[in-house]
Amino acid sequence: MLKVPRDRFVPADEKAHAYDDGPLPIGHGQTISQPYIVAYMTELLHLTGGERVLEIGTGSGYQAAVLAETGALVYTVELVAELSAIAQRLLVDELGYRTIFFRIGRGQDGWPEFAPFDRIILTASPREFPQPLFPQLADMGIAVAPVGELFQRIIRYRRLGDQIDKEELIGVSFVPLL
Repeated sequence: MLKVPRDRFVPADEKAHAYDDGPLPIGHGQTISQPYIVAYMTELLHLTGGERVLEIGTGSGYQAAVLAETGALVYTVELVAELSAIAQRLLVDELGYRTIFFRIGRGQDGWPEFAPFDRIILTASPREFPQPLFPQLADMGIAVAPVGELFQRIIRYRRLGDQIDKEELIGVSFVPLL
């Protein structure tokens, strides 16, 4: 995380707070997650390098950059075209990431053309984990998501053959998955 300049991922009027441990608005009703939660969710993925990771909710691109720094290939999906374009310009053109791939669309649909993914991470909260994503998770894969409406929890899912194991973890507050 020390390699990713968080101040590059926030609007100009939020730069003074870029390194505070809290979420910040990035426009379009979306936020950049607090650094602690980004680190926590990344750690839950148990990345060792070389994994194919599907990220649902590109937002500012901060989480994608952190994932890329672990050596992962990151396939990131964003519904808001303007946010995706801004993140792509920053990550690819300005910061030089070559292992992050972008798609504009509904996160609930994932990116089946590039499945299966070793890991899946959601950076916005669905009421329930989107069922179309489970078939896109590789055997022995891990998915991490904030799940719920008013009260949300980080949940880690592990795919073992046809079984999906579910582990409820800490309470959180995320923007809803659109």
